[in-house]
Amino acid sequence: MSLSQTPRSTGQDLGRSRGGLSTKIHLAADGRCRVLSFLITPGQWGDCPQFIAVLDAINVARMGPGRPRRRPDHVLADKAYSSRANRAHLRRRGIAHTIPEPADQRRYRRNRGRRGGRPPRFDSERYKHRNTVERAINRIKQFRAAATRFDKRAYIFTGTVSVAILLIWLRT
Repeated sequence: MSLSQTPRSTGQDLGRSRGGLSTKIHLAADGRCRVLSFLITPGQWGDCPQFIAVLDAINVARMGPGRPRRRPDHVLADKAYSSRANRAHLRRRGIAHTIPEPADQRRYRRNRGRRGGRPPRFDSERYKHRNTVERAINRIKQFRAAATRFDKRAYIFTGTVSVAILLIWLRT
């Protein structure tokens, strides 16, 4: 398992929003709610631009010999990660995905007519399992230091989250 840090770290990774200072943890989790990779960003940074960085940071060692696994079988994501660039990246890597198309993107595609392309495939039954990421975040938030972000510096907070993730892996 490889744990990653923000590629464009700003030092504290604290972002100002209407609610005050905040931090986001972007992560990829397996079906058992174990974190495969994560990224910490300031709170005002969007979700969609972090998708490829989180996906590329997945690095799961095999039990026996061989290279680590870097490509998931299937990606489940919410509407925040729906973009042409993300879908193209998944297609290039041959990764199946279930990402709903937001209404504004659907409307834009339809307005383009035939040039808009065909709608992306969406499996509503598979999408019901997307909550594994939410459950993985809730497991991390069971650790008070990770939930409340007492650490001032990003590298210390990254270490705190890494320890929480490692303990979750050791428990399962």
